[in-house]
Amino acid sequence: MPQSYMRTQPRYVELDLGNVLRVFLVLTGLIAAACGSNSPTSPSGGSIASVTLMGTTITAGSTVQGTVTLTSVAGSSGATVGLSSSNPAVATVPPSVDVAPGAMTASFSVTGLSSGSVTITASTNGSSRQSSALTVTAAAKLTSLTVSPSTVVGGSSVTATVTLSAPAPSDGAVVTLSSDAIAVVPAIVTVMAGSTNAKFNVLTQVVSAPTTATIHAAYGGVSLTAAIALTRAPVATANFGVTGSNVTETCAVINNGNALDCTFNGSTSSAPGNITMYDWTWGTGNRTRAQTTTGPVFANPPFNCNVLPPPPLPPSGSLTMTVTLRIHDDAGNVSAVATNSGVRLLPQGSCGF
Repeated sequence: MPQSYMRTQPRYVELDLGNVLRVFLVLTGLIAAACGSNSPTSPSGGSIASVTLMGTTITAGSTVQGTVTLTSVAGSSGATVGLSSSNPAVATVPPSVDVAPGAMTASFSVTGLSSGSVTITASTNGSSRQSSALTVTAAAKLTSLTVSPSTVVGGSSVTATVTLSAPAPSDGAVVTLSSDAIAVVPAIVTVMAGSTNAKFNVLTQVVSAPTTATIHAAYGGVSLTAAIALTRAPVATANFGVTGSNVTETCAVINNGNALDCTFNGSTSSAPGNITMYDWTWGTGNRTRAQTTTGPVFANPPFNCNVLPPPPLPPSGSLTMTVTLRIHDDAGNVSAVATNSGVRLLPQGSCGF
């Protein structure tokens, strides 16, 4: 029979099962060793040397930095250190912190929750250390809002004080303020770090009858209100201010010498009755103009060149004008004359200047 048509007889190999098992175990061990070289289990980093905190006291709601230190550097995969608080209701920490490869320390945050005392424990490789005690105090809250004096004539200023239950934190305590339309307060007042109180000014409005102004303060979830009793003035008192278009206490001559670019404002005047008349005078030396208004605001008062002294201007570049005010109320009260002799007057090229 030709060779190409010859069938190859199958060969049978006898296997020694014992040898196969031994080979399998060797291969399994090699694979396990190879995998073990990249194992995520905690590498050698020694034991815990210390756990320290940056402070010994914090307020609830704030944090303090902690540091864990190993006895030797962490291996190439770093080291994981477990953290725990002796009282999680007082202060909390993350469950663990990672020490970078080649490092010996890692930082973490401790957050205060309520008043009390705690210690922080760090553990790894079967060793553990405890921090010194950390005291958490209650967060500062607003405890009082007071005014002094509590009764004033409307139009007067009073001093208000906010007080906290504990010293303000390191960045201060910003207390929010508000008031009704009869009193004016700033939007906020800040209690400085370490202090427990702060003062601010309250300006009250002139009133035609006894009334009460209220102010409000809020901080740390607490809102408080204080009242200021306002009375009418016992006597008529004239009071005013002068404002220019750009500068306070300054009037400029406009309209070819026929008016002043400023406003006289007597709204802070007070009287037992309702004020019905405001008698104004303004001028230089004994050269004056006069006019009575029924309202407290007198804008762009009339003027003429006869009120001015003859040129030239003094070296200062301006003249000095005197403004006066007397008020009358509907109860027949008349005030003394209020005088401002320091108003600047700018001719601005008018009347030969």
